[in-house]
Amino acid sequence: METLSSIKLPEPRTDHGTSVEQALRLRRSVRSFSSKPLQLAEVAQLLWSAQGITSRDGLRTAPSAGALYPLEIYLVAGNVNDLPVGLWHYLPEPHRLERLADTDIRIPLAHAALDQAWIREAAAVVVFAAVYERTGRKYGERAARYVHIEAGHAAENLFLQAVSLDLKTVIVGAFRDDELRDTLQLPEDHAPLILMPVGR
Repeated sequence: METLSSIKLPEPRTDHGTSVEQALRLRRSVRSFSSKPLQLAEVAQLLWSAQGITSRDGLRTAPSAGALYPLEIYLVAGNVNDLPVGLWHYLPEPHRLERLADTDIRIPLAHAALDQAWIREAAAVVVFAAVYERTGRKYGERAARYVHIEAGHAAENLFLQAVSLDLKTVIVGAFRDDELRDTLQLPEDHAPLILMPVGR
């Protein structure tokens, strides 16, 4: 896919006032969102929590078998201040978003996800996809297991970060894979795993 534009994200904060224990206690799946927008800094923090770089040697916020990092994170932006609507790809190394499409695809995304209304109502939707071959080259038939474990780590990171920002989210695993892949125009080796609609 050709990139339409690229945006440098605000630097992540590492000193937020919400403790891990508080976030764990307050974490709930929410399927109803207001029409209020997200802020670009909030989106940046969420994406960093899922796959951000945390060390000079490239290690990330979520553990990965062999540090092979098979996950790719996409953002469907519909109502984010200072971020045009469209489909974006998160690049952890420079902490940037690259724009892949310039239309609001929340409605077709919701349709691919069995018409779950909260997906089109959320200000943004974070999409986790996997490139199994990255892990498979080292771990063979156990790769899928390791990738799914990693996706769980990254999604929970994002969930707890959302709580600390007073945002709402839910994990969605019910969707038609081929339709979702077509809606997002994912590369053939990118398998969609999780949707996380986010809002207030």
